[in-house]
Amino acid sequence: MADILIAGGGIGGLAAALGIADRGHRVTVLERRDGFTELGAGIQLGPNAFHALDLLGVGAQVRARAVYIDELRFMDGTTDERIASMPLTGDYRARFGNPYAVVQRSDVYEPLLAGCRAHPLVELRGNSPVLAYENAGHGPVGVTAVLAGGERITGDALIGADGIRSAVRRQLVGDGDPRVSGHTIYRSVIPMELVPEELRWNTVTLWAGPKWHFVHYPIGGGAHLNLAATRDDAAREAVVGEPTPREHVLNEFPELGDIARRLLELGRDWKAWVLCDRDPVGVWTDGRVALLGDAAHPMLQYAAQGACQALEDAVVIADALDCPADDFVQRLEKYSAERRERTAETQLVAREMGRRLFHPAGEGARERNAMLSALSAEDMYDKVAWLHGERLRGKESAEKC
Repeated sequence: MADILIAGGGIGGLAAALGIADRGHRVTVLERRDGFTELGAGIQLGPNAFHALDLLGVGAQVRARAVYIDELRFMDGTTDERIASMPLTGDYRARFGNPYAVVQRSDVYEPLLAGCRAHPLVELRGNSPVLAYENAGHGPVGVTAVLAGGERITGDALIGADGIRSAVRRQLVGDGDPRVSGHTIYRSVIPMELVPEELRWNTVTLWAGPKWHFVHYPIGGGAHLNLAATRDDAAREAVVGEPTPREHVLNEFPELGDIARRLLELGRDWKAWVLCDRDPVGVWTDGRVALLGDAAHPMLQYAAQGACQALEDAVVIADALDCPADDFVQRLEKYSAERRERTAETQLVAREMGRRLFHPAGEGARERNAMLSALSAEDMYDKVAWLHGERLRGKESAEKC
């Protein structure tokens, strides 16, 4: 039995803690905030996320909270024309082995948190921000996490799951601040009872326009509608959850067609974020230290895979550490090698989707519409298969040291 430290108690950190504890190691999760909560709004979960959640033992709990949508729908946001749709029911589920669903972030977080709290080998420590680490490499001491205030905690390995502004990454990679994308996203969640019945679609609907797009879908068991409108506005500074007047949001999307405009006008209590990501890097490990989730591969939301990839990371790193502590350096390098290429491709595809699919204008938009409208459902399944079809091996077939 080894002692594993995890910096960060978000979805990725808790998922890793649960998976690693199930392999018989003691895990201490060091969270910078006082408590363990998840404040985000809606996210999308592909079949690959459900496969990972099943392997972590919380798939059933997340399924009970999820909204299973009928299709992904792509609309021309200026004309209200339906361009393409990808059905997500019978053939899709048969091909990928799991559903596609939308949830509130808490619908994933709370089952993971409950699993960690119930696990005798997991300790959750709030108000414990990790500022740095001291790595003993291959030696018997392992790695020491240095907390704010000077407290030091030593374990056999440290996993940096501390987000896009990770202190662990800052020391390990040294690539400075996140890359500001120049895109601002405005988010609002409203009661479904405020939505006209004819607009209560059981879909993820995206309205694309010139240098903007608008997405909406039901969450909270269908009790709320999640609204997210993104503007390519050349923003240069990061913004996180800044309250924004309704009039400002509406003015940012003047070309919206009638139906999309009706939905956008329903939004209240808008908050703004300037989207950030990072370039893929080839090094995720430093001896007994490794990165996970947004600390390793922060990505824009356009591929809807941020949480999905963090859950995959958690399964793979748990399998990697199913061995004695003396082998951790080698096994963490193997984890990194297994995950780097896939997550790098997802990061770059997400960027490209924002440019080529969601925000073109004029002739670029017409070419996009023609390309998408020509695709059959099977064509669309083929294009997403590399993402949605990933099935990790799991504990029962993991390679042993």
